Amino acid sequence: MTRENIHRGWLLGVLLIGPFMAQADVTIVNVAAPSIHTGLRASGAALQLVVGGYLIAVAMLLITGARLGQAYGYRRAFLAGAGVFSVASLACGLAPSPAVLVAARILQGAGAGVMFPQTLTGIQLHFTGEDRVRAIGRYAMALSAGAVSGQILGGLLVSADVAGLGWRAVFLVNVPIGAGALLAAHRFLPADATRESRLDLKGVALLSVSVLLLIVPLTLGRAAGWPSWAWACLAVSLPAGAAFIVTEGRVARRGGSPLLNTRILTIPMIRWGLVTMAIATSTYYTLMFTLAQYLQAGLGRSPAESGLTLVPWVAAFGLAGQLVRRLPATRWLPAGGCLLLAAAFAGISTGLFAGAGGEPLLVPMFGLGGLGLGLQFAVLAARMTSAVEPRYAPDISGVSSTVIQIGGSIGVAAIGALYLDLSGHAERAFAITTAALAGLALLASAAASLATRTHVAAPATAPAQKLQEARR
Repeated sequence: MTRENIHRGWLLGVLLIGPFMAQADVTIVNVAAPSIHTGLRASGAALQLVVGGYLIAVAMLLITGARLGQAYGYRRAFLAGAGVFSVASLACGLAPSPAVLVAARILQGAGAGVMFPQTLTGIQLHFTGEDRVRAIGRYAMALSAGAVSGQILGGLLVSADVAGLGWRAVFLVNVPIGAGALLAAHRFLPADATRESRLDLKGVALLSVSVLLLIVPLTLGRAAGWPSWAWACLAVSLPAGAAFIVTEGRVARRGGSPLLNTRILTIPMIRWGLVTMAIATSTYYTLMFTLAQYLQAGLGRSPAESGLTLVPWVAAFGLAGQLVRRLPATRWLPAGGCLLLAAAFAGISTGLFAGAGGEPLLVPMFGLGGLGLGLQFAVLAARMTSAVEPRYAPDISGVSSTVIQIGGSIGVAAIGALYLDLSGHAERAFAITTAALAGLALLASAAASLATRTHVAAPATAPAQKLQEARR
């Protein structure tokens, strides 16, 4: 292995800390929520904001964070995001009241929203060809592993009551990890070039309002009983989003630097690829939510056991990223991966209706589902990043992360509510839920077919022609 390869290995390792930490802090707090309720005397509404405030802040800043990386350098943006995330984690761990904890969680989400998108940007800028495919496979594994590790680590830390810290340990554990990430980033991330452009503040405002109107009701509406304000926000979010797209197109036509270059959405590979990712990944977010309810409330498993059940999924997801390099470059791989995902959910549903529930059914099906989702994600991410020039890396990174976040929120809000409505009979509820997830996976397969219908995997040296064709 050459010195250059070793250096790029460290570079990738540093970049992967971002998505791992950001995802882990979504699930780790879900596990710790009962202890926060008891130890801090937090109300149900406060607990909702502890979990939801983080997700809202992340979703609002993903595209803006990616553009900050282009305007000021992705290394600077990564360092700033990781620094804010670490300081906010310390504030969460030391919070004396629910109000302080909620504010610190929102700040923590803001740090994650800036740090997260720099990973895919860095991969697109520094890796090409098979190296990029391999890097994206590991990126996919970091996302999935972070989510499951949060569940496992949260359960272990709360149960162990480390140094009498109780729930506070789930936040304080981020401080040494964040400090290590900052030191490693200083050492291994290449220095940024000079500033390229100014930030589109009008675009930031419009995007923030649009995402806020969509994510807030999806995150908090179910627990609040879907009040009228939630439906009003969802209705207004559509014209607000349209206004953002129109405004960004106008900025681009005038020769400015839009927050999101909407030209990339004219490329079928990217447009349908984003739809596929949103639908397919939403099934995983929904699974994590409903599985925890099914195993813990329905079957009486512990939080740590619930998290460990998903290990086969994570392992297969990571394996898929490595398999992609050895499989024929056929356009059917993403659609085939979604079909495997659908088969896994259908297998779980069929088994439960037949009376064969529990871990003996779930473990092999989760392995199949993780493999399918991993194949879809690794192939589409590689092809989407190769479909445009490297200067569009922030656009791909920001918009893909945002649509995945929004898709996950919609999935949890809609199908999570379906499970809770039927949860009086846990096995029947989970069987119906996984049947619905199988249907979503089939929709994702259809979208993947459209994404790859006219696309042939191209080398990273020839994306400029594709964008020129999209502009005509």
